[in-house]
Amino acid sequence: MASNYFTKASLDFLKQLDKNNNRDWFNEHKQEYEDRVRSPALDFIADMSDDIEAISSHFLAIPKKVGGSLMRPYRDVRFGKDKRPFKTNVGIQFRHFLAKDVHAPGFYLHIEPGDCFVGVGIWRPEASTLASIRKAIDERPKDWIKASGDKRFAGKFDLVGESLSNPPRGYKKDHPLIEDLKRKDFIALSRLDEKRVITSSLKTDVVKSFNDAVPYMKFLCRALDVPF
Repeated sequence: MASNYFTKASLDFLKQLDKNNNRDWFNEHKQEYEDRVRSPALDFIADMSDDIEAISSHFLAIPKKVGGSLMRPYRDVRFGKDKRPFKTNVGIQFRHFLAKDVHAPGFYLHIEPGDCFVGVGIWRPEASTLASIRKAIDERPKDWIKASGDKRFAGKFDLVGESLSNPPRGYKKDHPLIEDLKRKDFIALSRLDEKRVITSSLKTDVVKSFNDAVPYMKFLCRALDVPF
């Protein structure tokens, strides 16, 4: 187990990539990416395996360069406004074993200069998934309030993302949980101190945050009829 994973050199590389976001520069500095970013990330994922297993045996920590928990550095420029070819962050997602893509319940770590955080939940779920979550909130409001308002979870995480301007079809505007039903994302974020990200405290901080989010993640998994 590494005493620490990412370093100031890791963040410096991401800063330089932000200033030189082109394929020529990246190819010239690819070994630096391997040494300062990808290798530490894969070490972190490997060391998180037992901790993820302890939280839930249904989420996976896969330390692979491609197809594992580490998200690729290449940006999908087809749909986003940012057409630069490379992401300027490290993205690590511990996905549910039933997940086929990022639109499924997951535990997430984001490392970027000036923007480090832990994320849990589902970002931009497809229509049927979103409908299932809304149905669960509507039919089991006490469970939703208990999960989303859990003292440890709510004290650390903020529900973020986009919402509909109007109530979703089938729900009245005076529904007591209408603001939650209008959500298009069911993602929650907890900020990380950048100074601690490059110390041996990172793994401890991430594991604690993931554990604090268990009630919320259990609700989402139950709503989608997948095991937690």
